[in-house]
Amino acid sequence: MPAYLIRRPGKPIDDILIAGPNLTLGFTNGWATLKGGAGICFAIPAQAGAHIERVDEPQEPAPTKE
Repeated sequence: MPAYLIRRPGKPIDDILIAGPNLTLGFTNGWATLKGGAGICFAIPAQAGAHIERVDEPQEPAPTKE
């Protein structure tokens, strides 16, 4: 499941972890947006200086039939 850690430099108490099965990260018009199945669930402006890091565990590829 995709998960992103959002950190604001100098404000570790404000760290946010967002996770969801259909979560995607996008960048539009100076904003970073996280979208889930129902649309945008979180947005932060580029001027905030936040660091966004994907932190979920890598998924094993599905086995293929040979």
